[in-house]
Amino acid sequence: MKLDDAFGIHEQALKLRSQRSELLAGNLANADTPGFKARDFDFAQVLQGQVAQGSELRTTNSRHIATATATATATGGPVPAGALGYRIPLQPSVDGNTVNVEQEQMAFSRNAMEYQASLEFLNGRIKGLLSAIRGD
Repeated sequence: MKLDDAFGIHEQALKLRSQRSELLAGNLANADTPGFKARDFDFAQVLQGQVAQGSELRTTNSRHIATATATATATGGPVPAGALGYRIPLQPSVDGNTVNVEQEQMAFSRNAMEYQASLEFLNGRIKGLLSAIRGD
């Protein structure tokens, strides 16, 4: 039995949610920075791409040659650089900042709840596997 099969897509989901949390926190931290452009990515689309990419080659060493889909962002995360986009502001700011604090806080909270849900799912799977191994 492969652990990848037991845990499903939740490993990739946790990595993507973690990177999205960093991105959203960066947006919130720069809410008062003139000219800052808020960034985000479509989680469902990127996760779907990660699942489809599952059979492709992956780089495991810094000297390996990365494919176009395996290219990481500047933060070193699993999101392809082309998937990151800029938010379109609902109300433009005079100083060019596109961060809407309420929108970012909502997105951050939802992402945190979904991250916790994935952790709970994985925790249940691990407990089930341990129970099976022990013969409980």
